[in-house]
Amino acid sequence: MGIINSINDILWTYILIALLLGCALWFTLKTRFVQFRMIGEMVRLLGDSAGTNGKPGEKHISSFQAFAISIASRVGTGNLAGVATAIAVGGPGAVFWMWIIALFGAASAFVESTLAQLYKVKGKDSFIGGPAYYMRKGLKQPWMGTVFAILITITFGFAFNSVQSNTLCAAFEHAFGFDHAIVGSVITIATLIIIFGGVQRIAKVSSIIVPVMALGYIALALIIVAMNITSLPAVIKLIVSHAFGWQQALGGGVGIALMQGIKRGLFSNEAGMGSAPNVAATAHVTHPVKQGLIQTLGVFTDTLIICTCTAFIILFSGAPLDGSTNGVQLTQQALTNEIGSAGSIFVAVALFFFAFSSILGNYYYGEANVRYLTHHKWILNIYRVLVGGMVLFGALATLDVAWSLADVTMGLMALCNLIAISLLGKYAFKLLEDYRTQKRAGIKDPVFTKDRLKEVENDIECW
Repeated sequence: MGIINSINDILWTYILIALLLGCALWFTLKTRFVQFRMIGEMVRLLGDSAGTNGKPGEKHISSFQAFAISIASRVGTGNLAGVATAIAVGGPGAVFWMWIIALFGAASAFVESTLAQLYKVKGKDSFIGGPAYYMRKGLKQPWMGTVFAILITITFGFAFNSVQSNTLCAAFEHAFGFDHAIVGSVITIATLIIIFGGVQRIAKVSSIIVPVMALGYIALALIIVAMNITSLPAVIKLIVSHAFGWQQALGGGVGIALMQGIKRGLFSNEAGMGSAPNVAATAHVTHPVKQGLIQTLGVFTDTLIICTCTAFIILFSGAPLDGSTNGVQLTQQALTNEIGSAGSIFVAVALFFFAFSSILGNYYYGEANVRYLTHHKWILNIYRVLVGGMVLFGALATLDVAWSLADVTMGLMALCNLIAISLLGKYAFKLLEDYRTQKRAGIKDPVFTKDRLKEVENDIECW
């Protein structure tokens, strides 16, 4: 733990926060605030299935299914436990910095997912792509792609999935008194059954689970906000004042709030981390910008809506923020204060869907990169078994170990990806301009072909 915490301090204090915010602001300016200007187009594209049928006998992932898998990974313990941890450690001001990293980090999400579409390759059942591929084909740095593929496989397949199962077991223990080993065994078996079915099965399960769980949680949060509507201005004032207040600044609280907000915000929405591009690349669309816009919408859905719901529930409830209760159990305590004992049960059930869908989405990110590293089926099967093992390990590990390990691997992965998209971002900007030019010309459904981007034409396989 001492070594892990030392690495975390260096990564998050001196390097990543500056790099994340710097890239987010740079991409926001270069795309001329694409995440705000094109919200209407994002919503329209969510239902766009143009070109998803392909040739007879081919299987394809639709735009919505790709969106569902990425949201499945984004919407998980970060939304219920991560937000609670950020508030417990960094105070209410951490919520403000979560909003900031989502609003500006959405531009980073646009760039990385657009690049993943541009450099995707043909797989057996669907397209494959992601940062490892644009590092190899775009940057011409295959070693960097290999390093990233190893990092994301460890981060999502192992570290993040241990966090998901850890939090899920804690929620079930708090609500029902269930033993961690029993809950962990059930999740592990269910996970192995689905992941051995491949990306098509993951896409189908995610596209069913995700809308139901997200809408149910948002509906409950809106009811609680309505019940406490008179307190809403005071809660917003509390969040902003703790983000900038003199008292917090003198006590070092602003720095802690900023670090916790950005760290937990990144864990939740993954903007710029390099995870969502792996599934964005699988979508069968007519223009790379389409998945860039859809994944941008995923960041807003995750942080501005679902994370905010959790933050408001906690801050309305009067639950203790002194660290005596942390993680998902703080969220459960908050809901219990608001709606009675049913609140704890609701969180456990909601978290089952949140965390389980995240485990599936996380697994797929690892699978895509195992396929980048090797084509041997037996190695992929070993990876699947190891994922199941880490889900069980997470169920039995302590909360601190699970979160700290996830922070280190997430930080290293984000660092690698941010360097790559900073160097390749110019192509995403040109693709956006091409998309907007076609829209201005009256073309409702812009189409991209590689001859429209001459400088990288020879590096593009699928356009």
